[in-house]
Amino acid sequence: MSRTTRCPRTPPAHLKKILIYGTLTLLIIAIGAYITLQFFLGSIVKSGVNRMGPDITQTKVELKAATLSPLSGIGTLTGLSVGNPAGWTAENAFYLGQVHINLEPFSVFRDHIEINEIIIEQPEFVYETKLVASNIGDLLKNIEASLGPGKEPAKDEARKPIKLVVKKFVMRNGRVTLGIGTAAMTMPMPAVELTNLGVAEGGLTPKQLAFAIMRSVTTGVVAASTQALTKVGGTTGAAALEGAKQVGEALKGIFGGKKQPEPAPKSSP
Repeated sequence: MSRTTRCPRTPPAHLKKILIYGTLTLLIIAIGAYITLQFFLGSIVKSGVNRMGPDITQTKVELKAATLSPLSGIGTLTGLSVGNPAGWTAENAFYLGQVHINLEPFSVFRDHIEINEIIIEQPEFVYETKLVASNIGDLLKNIEASLGPGKEPAKDEARKPIKLVVKKFVMRNGRVTLGIGTAAMTMPMPAVELTNLGVAEGGLTPKQLAFAIMRSVTTGVVAASTQALTKVGGTTGAAALEGAKQVGEALKGIFGGKKQPEPAPKSSP
């Protein structure tokens, strides 16, 4: 007795169309959701920087745009400008054209956000001095003051604070412009490389992270400016150089602990 081999039944044409249309619809929805989520995350980053930045620096802070992939965690901040503290001439203390970020996507659901890498290319700083003061020094003081005790937390800070860990931070190919107008000088800035920021502490708040990064950046700005000022000479250059030295000494006091008082000279017998 022979067996009849049955061919698999071909789905009707209308079912094929439904299957194709359904697949295409799901694909379009998935793409749309991804684009929407990417835009949504970018908007959160942008609004967060523009909202928290002025509180940290006590100056105008503006981020023009931000993108962040919800799957890879790779993103870019575009057009970040930080205004000068009160009493200085230039509009901005520094400008960052692009900041590239690589973070662990699902770390946003943990107790701290883990950032694998932050890379800043070709930052632009303006360094102004007035004898024993500078705009960058004042900006660093503002950031330090935002960390100080005794401040009443804002309503949105009463909740559990955001904590960040940065495994690698790189700022390179930067420029420092000393002074304003036709007499301004521009010098290359030493690269800044930091690792494992906030790892030992279990995360840093945005204010703590900003201070940890800015103190190293400030040292680089002072170094570049001091190099430029040694080439100027004359009364103006000497006065500005003294200002840079004073800022450098202030930085040592902030980052290296309090300076021990010198012993009193021994009286002659």
